[in-house]
Amino acid sequence: MIFTELVLENFGPYLGKQVINLRPEADDNTRPIILFGGMNGGGKTTLMDAIRLALYGIRAQCSNRGNLSYGDFLSQCVNRNTPPGENTRVELAFEHVLNDKLVEYRIVRTWIKNPKDGKDNLGIIDNDWPDPYLADTWDEYIENLLPLGISNLFLFDGEQVKELAELEIPPPLVVQAIESMLGLELAERLSQDLNILVRRKQKALANAKELTNLDEIEQKLQQHAKEKDAAIAEVGELKKKLDIAQKRYRQASENFLSEGGKIAADRNLLDQKLQDLKGQADKTCQEMRELAAGSIPLALISSLLTQALAQAETEAQYKRAKMTRDVLHDRDRRLLDYLTQLSLQIELLEKIQSFLDQENLALAQTLETAEPWLLPDPEAVKQLQSLLGYHIQGAQATGSEKLAQLKQLEIEIHALEKRIAAAAAPEAYEKLQEGVTQTQTEVAKARAAWENCDRRRKESEQAIDKIKKELHQYTEESIKISFDQHFLKAAARVQNTLKLFREKLTLKKLNKLEGEVTECFRYLLHKPDLVHRVAIDTQNFSLSLFDPQGKPVPKRGLSAGEKQLLAISFLWGLARVSARQLPVAIDTPLGRLDSEHRQNSIERYFPSASHQVILLSTDTEIGETEVETLRKQNAIAREYLLQYDSTAGQTIVQEGYFW
Repeated sequence: MIFTELVLENFGPYLGKQVINLRPEADDNTRPIILFGGMNGGGKTTLMDAIRLALYGIRAQCSNRGNLSYGDFLSQCVNRNTPPGENTRVELAFEHVLNDKLVEYRIVRTWIKNPKDGKDNLGIIDNDWPDPYLADTWDEYIENLLPLGISNLFLFDGEQVKELAELEIPPPLVVQAIESMLGLELAERLSQDLNILVRRKQKALANAKELTNLDEIEQKLQQHAKEKDAAIAEVGELKKKLDIAQKRYRQASENFLSEGGKIAADRNLLDQKLQDLKGQADKTCQEMRELAAGSIPLALISSLLTQALAQAETEAQYKRAKMTRDVLHDRDRRLLDYLTQLSLQIELLEKIQSFLDQENLALAQTLETAEPWLLPDPEAVKQLQSLLGYHIQGAQATGSEKLAQLKQLEIEIHALEKRIAAAAAPEAYEKLQEGVTQTQTEVAKARAAWENCDRRRKESEQAIDKIKKELHQYTEESIKISFDQHFLKAAARVQNTLKLFREKLTLKKLNKLEGEVTECFRYLLHKPDLVHRVAIDTQNFSLSLFDPQGKPVPKRGLSAGEKQLLAISFLWGLARVSARQLPVAIDTPLGRLDSEHRQNSIERYFPSASHQVILLSTDTEIGETEVETLRKQNAIAREYLLQYDSTAGQTIVQEGYFW
């Protein structure tokens, strides 16, 4: 398992969206350490909380939750400067091998301040595809990958190490992780069942009032247990029915669409649209008929009309030429008379006379070749010019436009008639509609039944929890001492047997753990001859140290740094014994270690703790010397600096470290 990316949006001090690459790779080489640097209060622990919250949701053991309800805790995590309407988001992507294939999951949790029902919205993306089923069963799925009980062996902080180093007996969370890892729950569960039998025997010897109360409580407990079991079974059956009903509804909806039900449902609208289109087509046809009654038919003889116009213009020229000839004859006569009076020479007069005769002859020949026959009326000529120059062209353009409109309307009418023809018949439509309505009703009934049954299950669970609390009120002090000695002796013997079984099972499984812890501790110590063996108590899992001669080494004789190395070795050994390839995240990793022990942790523990190690450190823990050591070892894949702005009250994730 490898964490590949962490996305924070308006979470804690992280305002806006910030994406953090967690892949333990650099320059195509595998390097285990992802190093975060930040001052106290800068958001290091918030990163660890974000990982826990993404993985476990309401079950997450976050640092600042305390006794807050989940809804209050989510509201507390919203950045105070988050704009109204924006979500808070925590997103964690990771890879792991499933059925010999590498798959990537992305856990997405979003919520707003004061979330409805006190919950977040969980989404699981499987290789870029949302997986609603996996989101519904995520708590069970993550328990197979990284059980909550052992998560503290892989996601821990310096305070946890400090507490473990100071305590003679490991804290409950670590004990729980050890028992979960070693499989000691069975013996503990058998012991608890035996205690229930003892309480029942004690109930038989209680006074009448206590007996009555205990009987009632016991009967209620049994009744609610039966109701709970019945509700659980019924919830499963109803969920199956709901899935079947939803499948039938989807099928009915698909049939309704594919078999023309949607068109039939809109039949009235389609018919009305068809009538509108036909009306528009009729209107267009009428407009074209009106055009046909006007000047547009003359476009068929436009060439003849053009010839007529040309002939009219020619005859007009003929008329003008004839008038010009008469005028010129009068002028020529007056000119010759005048020239005669001027007593010009005869030769000049003859030349002028010859020139004028030739001009008159050419004009006469022109008049002979353009003998008029049309004899048009001037007003008719003007109308013909207007007709050819404007009316026919305008009518043709309008006709073309109307014809194009009519063709488009015919196409739309044909397509709409085809669509209406594909609609289901009224009887088939009613059947399709009835199928959709019926399956929709079935889904609603199935959902209501499932929700009611699930509510009864929750009520039964709440009632059982309440009754169990009431049972705890009846302690040994409230029961008479005169109970059945034989049963108590037998119960005591059985308890002793269970205790012996648990001890032997624990001893068997702790042998390997002792070896791993010893090896880790000696590997981290700068004085390897100080401790030869680390022993683990089978009862409370406390640690004992022995030198090479087999003599006890008092734990109080260790320095604070050596104690912390012992605690780290204990957690490291547990993680190694678990045989799970999981990332390790450590907040404030070096604590109170002196320089030499720090160097051992830097050189030996961090690069070897796991295939992916996320370190969250201040500048006084992993300092300039330590980070240079890790860099020289090629152990660091990525470095980030959590830059906190006290004025804005927010943290920005930047690439790089303090140095």
